[in-house]
This record gives sequence, C-alpha cells and structure tokens, in this order.
Amino acid sequence: MNDVFQDTRTRALSVSELNHQARHLLETSFMQVWVEGELSGFSRPSSGHWYFSLKDQKCQVRCAMFRGLNQRIRSIPKEGDQVRIRGKVTLYENRGDFQIIVEHIEPAGLGALQQAFEELKRKLQAEGLFEAGRKKPIPALPAHIGVVTSPTGAAIHDILTVLARRCPAIPVTLYPTTVQGKPATAEIVRAIELAQAHGVADVLIIGRGGGSLEDLWCFNEEAVARAIAACPIPTVSAVGHETDVTIADFVADLRAPTPSAAAEKVSPDQKDMLRQINDREFRLANAARRALQRLNTKLEHLSARLRDPRRELLEKAQRLDDLELRLGKTMGQRLDRSQVRSNHLAQRLAMQSPRKQLANSRDALDRSASQLDKAMKRILAKLQDRLEHTAGTLNVVSPLATLGRGYAIVRDEHGNIIRNAPDVAAGDRISAHVANGTVTAEVKSINLENNWPQNPGN
Repeated sequence: MNDVFQDTRTRALSVSELNHQARHLLETSFMQVWVEGELSGFSRPSSGHWYFSLKDQKCQVRCAMFRGLNQRIRSIPKEGDQVRIRGKVTLYENRGDFQIIVEHIEPAGLGALQQAFEELKRKLQAEGLFEAGRKKPIPALPAHIGVVTSPTGAAIHDILTVLARRCPAIPVTLYPTTVQGKPATAEIVRAIELAQAHGVADVLIIGRGGGSLEDLWCFNEEAVARAIAACPIPTVSAVGHETDVTIADFVADLRAPTPSAAAEKVSPDQKDMLRQINDREFRLANAARRALQRLNTKLEHLSARLRDPRRELLEKAQRLDDLELRLGKTMGQRLDRSQVRSNHLAQRLAMQSPRKQLANSRDALDRSASQLDKAMKRILAKLQDRLEHTAGTLNVVSPLATLGRGYAIVRDEHGNIIRNAPDVAAGDRISAHVANGTVTAEVKSINLENNWPQNPGN
C-alpha cells in the first residue's frame, strides 16, 4: 500500500521552474507576431521604457517596448490609439505575467498603406521606371532651378536658405502645390507639368518636409510617380527626412535625403568655385612665370651664341673683293691662252686651204667614178656570158627539148604518168603529151619486148 502511494506521487515544480518552462514554451511556439488593438494604460517611467496594454472587445495583453527600440518611433502613441505592433510572445517570470516584447509599433492603418506601397513599387519596377539607364544626369551648374513644393512649408525655406548661401546668382522659380491630403496628388502633377511648359528650369526639386506615412502618401501615388518619370527636366526627389522612402525617390533622377540636401546637390558652392578660380589663377600665373623664365634663359643663350652681324658682313665683303681679284686675273690668263691658240689654228688653216682640199677630192671622185663604170661593165659582161651558158645547159636538160626530139609523156585516164607497160591494160584510154599538144588513144595490146628504134631522133 505504501509502495503504490509513493509511485503515484510526482515531484512538484517550483514557481520559478514553472514560469521558466512556460516562458520557454511561449518563446519557442511564437517566434514573432503582429497584433492589432486599442492602446491602454500607456506609461513612460524614467528608464525610458514604454509599458501599455493592447485590448479589444473581449481581451487584453500586456506589452513592453524598451528604450533602444522606442527611440526610433517618430510620434509617441497616446491612450486610445488603434495601433499594430510586431514583437515576441514571452512571460515575465518574476510576476508570471504573459506579455509581448514590442519591436515595432505603428498606427493601425499603416499596414494597408505599406501593402499598397509595395504593390506599386513592384509594378513600376517591372516597367523599368527605376532603371539607372533611364536616369538623366543632374547639371553641374544649372542656369535655373525649379522647385515643386508648398509655398508655406519649411521645405521651401530650407531650399532657398541653402541656395542663397551656396550660389545666390542662380534664379529659382517656385511651382506651388499642396503636399498633403487627397488634393495634393493632382496639384503636384499639375505643378510638374507647369514647370515643363514654362521651360526655364534645367533641374527640378520635388518634395516637402517630414511627416507621418499618411502625410507623405501623395508622393507614393502612381500619378505623381508617372509625372516625375515622364518629366524631361532632370528631377531631384526631396521628401521628408533621411529615413523616409517614397515611390518618388525611386522614379526621380536623383534622391536627396532632405530638401536642404537637394538644394546642396543641385547648386555649386560659390566659395568652392571662387577657391577653384583663385587656385587656377595662381597655377596659371606660376606656369606663365616659369614659361617666361625658360624663354628668357633660351633668349640669353641664343644671344650669347649670336655673332655681331657687322663683323660677319665685313668678312664677307673682304672675301668678295678677294674673289673678284682672283676672277679678273684668271679671266685675263684664259683670254691670253685663247688668243694664242686662235692664232695657231689660223696658221694651220691657212696652210691647209679648203679650196685645195676640195679640188683634190673632186679629182679623186672623178677617178673613182671612172673606175667604178669600167668595173660595172666587166661584171655585167661576165654575168651575160654566164647567163647564156646556163640557158644553153638548161635547154639541153629541159623536158620540152626532150619532147621536141620525139619523146612523149603518157598518162592514164586519171592523170597518172605511165612508166611501165604493165601499168595499163588493153582497152584503157591514155593520153600522150608531145611537144606541141596531146594525143588521146586506146590501148589495143601490150608488148613487153623491147622494140625501141635505134635512132629515135630520125
């Protein structure tokens, strides 16, 4: 009986152990949660932490937001606000209180706005409106600056203050618009279009001062984004503070964290420009001074090398006189030699008169002509004798002379010469060519015996 009683009893947990296990179970079961409700019992002790409850019609839950996180929240929530919180579910072990450690808190309507923001961002990004390739460069020294913002807001004051300090010579044109509320979207679009139609600004600042997400929402509207993307003037988005991000920032050609920063980005600093001008003037003067020094040194060097031209001219004149004297002497000597040679040639010419030479040549020509005539006659006589002898010899061996002695050339009816009796047969027609004609006959018989007459010439 005692053994059974001991088995059924279990070890009891301490309160600390129970709370610790409950905390571990809660933190591992709920990694991170979003909870929406009405803020109640808000308190801020000297530690800087925030403590409050979230409740709905039936329940409530305690919440704590520590100082390191709540310092990021721009506006302090107040009793009765509808809020959304993001945090971790846990248990405060000392008191056993179930609570949420809050990491982020925002007004309850911001979730829908954030979702709309992300959807429009994805849509415009897919269309390429955020691409760096379509961004226009901001002019380094604009001739005219346009500003689209509220004429009564802090943004225009900050922009004009910076521009007046940096470069007051650049003219500025304000295209006024409301920058908050439902009408702001259409007014901002009209102001951008007015700046385009005006055609004087070569850079356009579009923006406003800081505010809540709802205050800045007109710069997240699609109509404003497309107006900025279609604007041919380079645009600078300057909406809110540095931590604020809007669709206009992605579409504009340049994003500035604040309106003041936008004014600094589009305007050159006249002090820097003056310093640059002075620096360049100083460097130019030094460069000119060094160049003049180099040229002066070179001039002095060349001057030292340059001889006195009067001395050079005197030397040239003296040399000219010397050459003139030498030329006169040389010409006289050549004339003397030419005269002597001319006299010698005249004497030789007189001794060998052309008339005498012509007479002698004529006599020699006559003798040569007579000798040539006689030689031609002798040669012609020899050729005549040789021709007659050759003609006689040719006549003796001529076939015509043979035919004249009683011989004939016999051909068959095909024109072939008949040299032997067997070349024809009885009945063949033949032709015999004699000295003064042709005789046609028919072969009667063929006799192979040699019955030629002894004196064929008789």
